[in-house]
Amino acid sequence: MAEVFEVTIWARGVTQDMEGRHLSLVIANAAAKDGKFTQAWDNYADLPDRVGVPLRKYARISDEEIEMRYNYENLNPSLVIVMDDTIVKGMDILRGMKKGGALVVNSKRSADELLALIPNKDVLKSFVTVDATGIAGGSGLESLDFMGSEGGVEAVAVAVGLAAPLAGAAAKVCDRFSLDSLVAAAANKAAVKEGNKTAVVKSL
Repeated sequence: MAEVFEVTIWARGVTQDMEGRHLSLVIANAAAKDGKFTQAWDNYADLPDRVGVPLRKYARISDEEIEMRYNYENLNPSLVIVMDDTIVKGMDILRGMKKGGALVVNSKRSADELLALIPNKDVLKSFVTVDATGIAGGSGLESLDFMGSEGGVEAVAVAVGLAAPLAGAAAKVCDRFSLDSLVAAAANKAAVKEGNKTAVVKSL
């Protein structure tokens, strides 16, 4: 059985539900364009989500057909993306991560300031910060749309807001999907490129 690369996304309930879903979708769609087998879905354990409460979205990427598609939680993520940096404090965002993983956080804060809040940071190989909110505009908490929940068709274009720059930033430390494919898969192509360009990578 081929290795399955797991991506876990942390977002705020309701206010970031759509962008969190779009981030998992744009990553899976980009990897599929690169010839990978993919999966993207919500964490059912977090539902029904509540305003502001941390929730998770997932993606999986593999070189072969994903056999365990009905395991509803990523137990060993290699890439974790956090859409709101306040989630870092007090949440075990790296739960189950294998040593050598990568973390991407939407933040204006420095990597060192954020790393001080993460107790199990020793599993990380790379830590990326990017001001996705500044790139996308607004507060990052405006996207309210449930029309494209899992199993449905998105009612709006995928990756218009926060998802776009965060995906671009993730491409700096993840070789499972290419920047070109992310740009092709995202509605906000300029934000994907800007996220990739301005992301700050700290090697650990």
